[in-house]
Amino acid sequence: MDLYSFFNSSTSYRVRIALALKGIETNFHCVNIRVGEHRDAHYVAKVNASAVVPAIVDGDFHLGQSLAIIDWLDGKHPEPRLIPAEPKLRAHVLEFANLIACDIHPVNNLRILKYLTDVLKVTPEQKDAWYRHWVAEGMQAAERLLDEAAAREGGPWCFGAAPTLADVCLVPQVANALRMGCDLSAYARVMAAYRHASEHPAFVKAEPKNQPDYTA
Repeated sequence: MDLYSFFNSSTSYRVRIALALKGIETNFHCVNIRVGEHRDAHYVAKVNASAVVPAIVDGDFHLGQSLAIIDWLDGKHPEPRLIPAEPKLRAHVLEFANLIACDIHPVNNLRILKYLTDVLKVTPEQKDAWYRHWVAEGMQAAERLLDEAAAREGGPWCFGAAPTLADVCLVPQVANALRMGCDLSAYARVMAAYRHASEHPAFVKAEPKNQPDYTA
């Protein structure tokens, strides 16, 4: 199995966590999105038609989009399961994961920030304000969902006693927000889940600084 990834991509980070939790080793391929390698014609035609990272190639099967990849991994390598089978818990985990993946990440990823600065010519201060605004909106909602989950499931992870897709999505988003200087001190449950996950060997293995293409 081949993984196409970039160390500082939070969506790639999600897939690396899932792979590490399941103990799956891959052949690593760096796709440097900072210099546009994700738009290379061969990559788009043969690996990922969406022209983004991450991507998985397994024989003649190739797949992009982190949540689709993790769902596929759950089907192919079901232990440990990251998207629960029980319908209500599954729905809550997907609700939380989609909050991260659909409401926070898309408006703050690299191509959006570059469009703000390169095309719309916003100032660095305006770009940072944009980033902080959407992080704050998203994290407020995440905190409320984790409050509800704590009352239902308890446990040190986002939803109970084991990591799920919720934790897989939360950790890269929090890491990005901290890297961008966001104050997350108001989100006690978010940060408790983040700190707990960050001590797990699979999450450590997946960290950007531990990737072969890492640059400071």
